[in-house]
Amino acid sequence: MPVPSFITTCKKNERIANDIYEIVFEKPEGFTFKAGQYILFDVPLMENANDIQTRAFSIASSPKEDDLLFAMKLKPGGRASRWIVEQLKPGMSARMQGPFGRFVLDPASDKELLMIGTSTGVAPYRSQLPMILPTIKQRIDLIFGARSEDDLFWKEPLENLAKQSENFFLHIALSKPSGTWKGHTGRVQTLVPLIVKDFSNKSVYICGSPDMTTELKKTALEQWGVEKQNLHVEGYI
Repeated sequence: MPVPSFITTCKKNERIANDIYEIVFEKPEGFTFKAGQYILFDVPLMENANDIQTRAFSIASSPKEDDLLFAMKLKPGGRASRWIVEQLKPGMSARMQGPFGRFVLDPASDKELLMIGTSTGVAPYRSQLPMILPTIKQRIDLIFGARSEDDLFWKEPLENLAKQSENFFLHIALSKPSGTWKGHTGRVQTLVPLIVKDFSNKSVYICGSPDMTTELKKTALEQWGVEKQNLHVEGYI
């Protein structure tokens, strides 16, 4: 069965961190998805509007929100990056296809959740947390990794979720922070052992760059002792 396509309209395109853009699109009528899934946008080549390729972006809004939210990380000279910076404006239409992906939470699981995301890899968790926090009681830890304070985004809404929830804990790791940073310094994997001592009751979700996800998947299986069925990994390009 073919995956449906939709025409949507951009409502917002704003730079919110060093190389991160927050994009909001209207949710097309009839479009539904599960928290953690992604869509494909048709992205034209700037020099030739008829040259179209698709690019995947995780949906960061929850299914119950009215619009579709995305965080897009710029890749210098990249097709999607040029489209975002040079062309995409509020009021413009775009074709999207989806939803796709299996990076969704298991509603039947009663295991505690460890979510690890670097940069825009935090997007699926931004979608999932509002859906699950009202209904589950087990502990949820989100480790959010970025390079520096200038690369951080959505810090305040995530901190507010943690303040409002007894079972949700936010941990931020910066690999190259300024001298005034008082939080954890280092890559996300250096923060994990400080938070989790026993992985036997954990479902582990990892989302970020392919290099990071590949390394952490190996670490989770070989060093942390996470069972394969409790490990969920999604890399973006």
